[in-house]
Amino acid sequence: MTSPRLLARRSDAPTTDSWSPASWRTLPIEQQPPWPDRDELEAVADYLHGLPALTPADEILRLREDLAKASAGQAFLLQAGDCAEPLGLAATASARMKHTVIASLTARLERELHRPAVGVGRLAGQFAKPRSEPFESVNGQLLPAFRGLMVNEPDASSQARLPDPYRLLSCYYTARQVVAELAAAGGGVRTSHEVLILEYEQALTRYDEVTDQWFLRSTHLPWVGDRTRRLDGAHLHFLAGLANPVAVKVGPTATPEQVVQMCDLLDPHRLPGRLTLISRMGHRHVTDHLPPLVRAVADAGHAAGWVCDAMHGNTVRGAGGVKTRHLDAIVTELTTFVEVLHSHGREPAGLHLELAADDVTECVGGVSVADESHLSRAYRSLCDPRLNNEQVEMVVDAFIAAMHR
Repeated sequence: MTSPRLLARRSDAPTTDSWSPASWRTLPIEQQPPWPDRDELEAVADYLHGLPALTPADEILRLREDLAKASAGQAFLLQAGDCAEPLGLAATASARMKHTVIASLTARLERELHRPAVGVGRLAGQFAKPRSEPFESVNGQLLPAFRGLMVNEPDASSQARLPDPYRLLSCYYTARQVVAELAAAGGGVRTSHEVLILEYEQALTRYDEVTDQWFLRSTHLPWVGDRTRRLDGAHLHFLAGLANPVAVKVGPTATPEQVVQMCDLLDPHRLPGRLTLISRMGHRHVTDHLPPLVRAVADAGHAAGWVCDAMHGNTVRGAGGVKTRHLDAIVTELTTFVEVLHSHGREPAGLHLELAADDVTECVGGVSVADESHLSRAYRSLCDPRLNNEQVEMVVDAFIAAMHR
């Protein structure tokens, strides 16, 4: 492979005065790795800029049309997949299994909810993770946090935890293989990931002369997480200039004023399907915190779709300090979410799950993981705990029941 240092930076297409694919660089940015060599990172990003895009613009626009129907209660979004994707052959094998599960679940949701279901995987790009702390204790050793395979490795050594910009290339080539695997499996499942390492995302942002718009073509549906949704920050600014449908995770610290300002920034023209808000409150907070947000967004005239992520607000430390999630907490949050939306005259637009498409033992609930003592049998997640196949069916059962009440 040609060294990234030998490639010249490509010129950008025309941009507005306030936004370009690189304008995020002047703004505050959260959750960034301490890259040891910024010049090396920029050289890798330049190389990525010359590689083929991963998602076609017309597919991205079709997803926006589907999400417009979901926000109006005429379709339903199932967004599901890994917490943090693996690399290489493990990623393609995992994508094949997740395609099967997502396709099966969307077919079931269509039958049970009597509306089209849209399958979107946390796939082909879910390689970088925000962390609550920059360091973590592993076997008594204090190490830099594992930030996903785009940044470093989970092995318990200081060398493995060193951020390596060349990992961006490994993730790109894995994502390309995953996209091809999804197509070979029959298509129908679009891709999504959290937008975190903006050098990677900028490199895969392309100008479309047909529509006169900029598209992030590393994925169909990019989202910004609860930890990086700073109103004056780089991540929301980057999303604001894209023609993709976009999403934002909204946690219990979000205020109605902040969420409305976020909607104004990302969807000033109130385009159907443009913006999805993913509630991730935690089962103890959803009753108090979600209703004022739903009211404020509606009162401001925004038609953003509301999706429930009942996973991320319910992570706890189980036996031996391992991270887990309990199905009763997940079910409580998602059923309360449905009740809140219905009480405000809104239909839930979707469900956001972390699932393994395999018989892992990472979350507690069901016959296979009756209590925390069973977690060690098949705990294989790179980061956060995922639902196994039995548990996914239980969660979907509960969600469908709530939708029909």
